[in-house]
Amino acid sequence: MSNLTDQDLFNALKNGSEQAFKKVYEDNREKFVLFAKRYDLTDDEVIDIYQDAYIVFHENIVSGKIKQFTSTISTYLFSIGKFMIMDKMRKNNKTIRSEKVMSVVKEEVDINDFEIDITAPSERQLLLKKFFSSLGEQCQKILTLFYYRGLTIDEIMEVGNYASKNVVKSQKSRCLKTLKDKINPQ
Repeated sequence: MSNLTDQDLFNALKNGSEQAFKKVYEDNREKFVLFAKRYDLTDDEVIDIYQDAYIVFHENIVSGKIKQFTSTISTYLFSIGKFMIMDKMRKNNKTIRSEKVMSVVKEEVDINDFEIDITAPSERQLLLKKFFSSLGEQCQKILTLFYYRGLTIDEIMEVGNYASKNVVKSQKSRCLKTLKDKINPQ
């Protein structure tokens, strides 16, 4: 099983090969632990997240949710894990919360002198929250994945089962423009 291409490995996974699932788990565990070192999590938290991500990966393959990979198997597994890391950090209050989203929206939406007040939300933050919640579910999801969770366009394409990068880019652009127009009406 050591010299399989990703496609061969994927076919073995689809056919329920326990050897293939074991190979994916073992080949990616240490890489994921090294990858996750950049986040402020304990070793136990990282291992738990990897195991949870692997379970989701396994379920997605076994259930037939994943028909084919547009990236490597490792990339897909890591994107699930990265999503879970961001969730864990948010729950542990270890992330900057909405500051990253706010700074990106400020940058791309051109909101002047936007400041983050940890004790109470500013008027601009309240506007962002109000108008963000008025966006459709897909817009909220894609903007959250990109700006809050930090996923790349490729990762969003894979996680959201989008047809291509261009679909993700154009939807993100439309959603951001809609948000901008709501916050700063002409």
